[in-house]
Amino acid sequence: MRTIVLTALALALGLAGPAFAADRCNVPTDQWQPREALQKKLEGEGWKVRSIKTENGCYEAKAVDASGKRLEGVFNPKTLESVGADSDDG
Repeated sequence: MRTIVLTALALALGLAGPAFAADRCNVPTDQWQPREALQKKLEGEGWKVRSIKTENGCYEAKAVDASGKRLEGVFNPKTLESVGADSDDG
């Protein structure tokens, strides 16, 4: 029974993920700041930006920090505020 509940929860969260991302960045494109503005902001925070792409209405940046640790962040394209992040040591 526990396995069924956990599987259902995992499926529900997996399906809600894209909708949640879209809600975080529900901004008309005419209000978006350019990617270069996000890159400048992140570089000012010590990120060495590798790429910035659009994902589910948000900007997704991939970078490394000063120690070489890989970083990934999701940003609102209007405010450039972080709306989620992920880091990867490996």
